[in-house]
Order: sequence, then structure tokens, then C-alpha cells
Amino acid sequence: MAQDAFEELVEDFEFLDEWEDRYRYVIEQGKAMRPLEDALKVPATKVTGCASQVWLHPVINDGRLHFDGESDAMIVNGLIAVLRRLYNGLALAEVLEVDARAEMGRLGLNDHLSAQRSNGLKSMIARIREVAAAELA
Repeated sequence: MAQDAFEELVEDFEFLDEWEDRYRYVIEQGKAMRPLEDALKVPATKVTGCASQVWLHPVINDGRLHFDGESDAMIVNGLIAVLRRLYNGLALAEVLEVDARAEMGRLGLNDHLSAQRSNGLKSMIARIREVAAAELA
């Protein structure tokens, strides 16, 4: 149940045979994002459980989730960009239905991230799910 933007990313990854190429592509996705405004880098938007500094700023419009984010680590910025492709624009109930681990597995990310990065990714996904669940409650 992935977004069209995420499906495009999956297709792009199919053309990249080497993990290093995929890693660089994820980093490029992060570099293409607009930086998060400094005013939004506050304790309320900071994601705990990440080895690097990570902020996610969610906005709910018409019952749909949109978020921006930033990290001080290039690969984590790329992971934020990937998560944006997976979740942005979904209805709140749909956010909770996404099997993010399976979707990330389609990109091969589950097998190639360090334990710290994997934990950080889980923390970001948990925060996204928490926001959706809180809005639905």
C-alpha cells in the first residue's frame, strides 16, 4: 500500500545493482530536501532514539499526514526523504496500516543499515505512527 512516489523509488532502486549506489542515491534524496526551518528544530519535533540529531515536523491537512524533517547526518536525511515518499499524503488511518519494515525491505535497507541507523529509522517510523494515532484518538 505504498504511495506512488515510493513506488517510483522502488523502481529506481531496481536499476541500482550495488548497495553503495543505493546508499548514494538515498543520500542524494536527502540533499534534495529543503532544510527544516531552525524555528522548527525544537524538543517537541526532535526524535529520540537516533544516534544523530533528527527532527520531524508533522502537519495534518484534511486528515492527511505531511511532514518535513532534517538530520545532521547525510544518510539519515536520506532516510527522512524515503519516509516522506512512503507516508506523505496518506490518510491518518492509512499511515497506521503501512508495514514500513516490509516497504523498506523492498529497498534492501533492512539488511544494509548499521544497528544504530536501523534503530533510528524505527524511532522515526514510531514517531510518524504516534502522530497519526494521536490525531485519530
